[in-house]
Amino acid sequence: MFLKALHGISAMGSLLSLLCLMGCLQQRDAVHSDKEDVAAITAVSKERADAFNQGNAAAIAAHFAEDALLMAPDKPTLKGKAAVQSYYQQIFDEYETALKSTYDEVKVSGELAYGRGFAEVFLTPKRGGQTVKSTAKYINIMKRQTDGRWITTHDIWNANEPPANP
Repeated sequence: MFLKALHGISAMGSLLSLLCLMGCLQQRDAVHSDKEDVAAITAVSKERADAFNQGNAAAIAAHFAEDALLMAPDKPTLKGKAAVQSYYQQIFDEYETALKSTYDEVKVSGELAYGRGFAEVFLTPKRGGQTVKSTAKYINIMKRQTDGRWITTHDIWNANEPPANP
């Protein structure tokens, strides 16, 4: 009887050790997963910047949710992927564009994440004229899709420079 009880305690101890080890591994994987998520989110930002530099509004919009909100300075909030594409297409119709953009911070919490960053934009009128440079700070809110991709649900930015003619 004593050996039977001892065997039960030993099996219970092994089970507890296994559960503890699994918990530690899950925590380690969660940290690793956050790093992978940050890398994936940063890659999305780079793809959007590359599309901006190529004047490709459709490629930018591809990284937005169907019901995404785009909150550009001095403009009403735009809703939806089609509105995002139209907004950028209007810019590309008028200007040659160049963008340097980087995240200063990316945080992931479950299926949601945000990226906070800095952007430098150069717009050269296609009909001639001087290139305009502006810098901005921005926040993107992103959501993980069921296939693991990250898409933008909210995009907001504002300029660091005061308006030219207040």
